[in-house]
Amino acid sequence: MQKLFLLIGTLLGALSVIVGAFGAHGLQKVLEATNRQDTFETAVKYQFYHTFALILTALLMSKIDNKLLNYSGYAFITGIILFSGSLYALIATQQTKFGAITPIGGLAFVIGWVFLFIACLKGL
Repeated sequence: MQKLFLLIGTLLGALSVIVGAFGAHGLQKVLEATNRQDTFETAVKYQFYHTFALILTALLMSKIDNKLLNYSGYAFITGIILFSGSLYALIATQQTKFGAITPIGGLAFVIGWVFLFIACLKGL
């Protein structure tokens, strides 16, 4: 899992930069016209924060032997997909129904952090 989480984390890091730059330059007029700049920035920010959390989780796997780190990593990946992905879908389609998925992604982030906390508590 460590290698998988590191690979996914580094790819998500690159994707975060690409998506952020595309939003700032290529989508600027669309985001302004739909008044979704804040939504886009939130999606990119949370994607980036949790990309770092995923990489941290992978690095901790060499110090802590606990299955909760696996759960944490998967929760962060799920959160990125559901939270940021739903916001990107909302912006792309203007379908507000995607906003109903966002809190589930937020919950996945919280679960990831709780698993990470418990693994550190038990393993350090």
